[in-house]
Amino acid sequence: MTSTASEAASYEFTTLTCIPGVIEYKGANIQLLDLPGIIEGAAQGKGRGRQVIAVARTADVVIMMLDATKGEVQRSLLEKELESVGIRLNKHKPNIYFKPKKGGGISFNSTVTLTQCSEKLVQLILHEYKIFNAEVLFREDCSPDEFIDVIVGNRVYMPCLYVYNKIDQISMEEVDRLARKPNSVVISCGMKLNLDYLLEMLWEYLALTCIYTKKRGQRPDFTDAIILRRGASVEHVCHRIHRSLASQFKYALVWGTSTKYSPQRVGLTHTMEHEDVIQIVKK
Repeated sequence: MTSTASEAASYEFTTLTCIPGVIEYKGANIQLLDLPGIIEGAAQGKGRGRQVIAVARTADVVIMMLDATKGEVQRSLLEKELESVGIRLNKHKPNIYFKPKKGGGISFNSTVTLTQCSEKLVQLILHEYKIFNAEVLFREDCSPDEFIDVIVGNRVYMPCLYVYNKIDQISMEEVDRLARKPNSVVISCGMKLNLDYLLEMLWEYLALTCIYTKKRGQRPDFTDAIILRRGASVEHVCHRIHRSLASQFKYALVWGTSTKYSPQRVGLTHTMEHEDVIQIVKK
């Protein structure tokens, strides 16, 4: 998908170092890192596994390349390795408020009925971590493991796309079964099948939006987009252009899908959508 050539051959573990490549898509430059394969026990440092996983921790999306001919073995092994170094795939942060205190014992509350945790269990877990004074509030029904994630606090929650390669070597029914799994895409690199859909899904998972700028009395500049996260406001756009712009901001005119009519005059809190055009007016 990138213009970079990464070493590939018919045997496993061909890639030995991290190889970066850039995909240009919808005006954004997406950097793709081709990481070496990890083996069982990588989290303990086998086969330079620690360094590989450390790169994965800082990414925005993990694409897990799996062999469609190998069944489910690879996927569960890789998930286990990433799980053990604190990467949680396709999960959201547990909605638990936790704050250690200087004194006053453990105060425990929950806004929902808990089926997996009890107050006794929470106290046991906290004592295990030598925390004797804390405030705990469960806002959703979480498992003990998720509560431990909150205490430890160094967990990374990231989206993951499972990509099954070599679909030209398996039956049509099997391809259909794999494609219907959640967060999964089936491709064939050798025959270049379905790579465009993989790009679409990648864009979806990255949750990016392109925003174009416009000077007064001129046409919008569609060559140079500002790339922001989905749900970014006008204030984020201002900071991206120049950090002093938000303080001199008077109002902005926005054309696009986020407005009721075009152009609409908006303030700093207005949420931008994909491919909106903005013109900022200073004081």
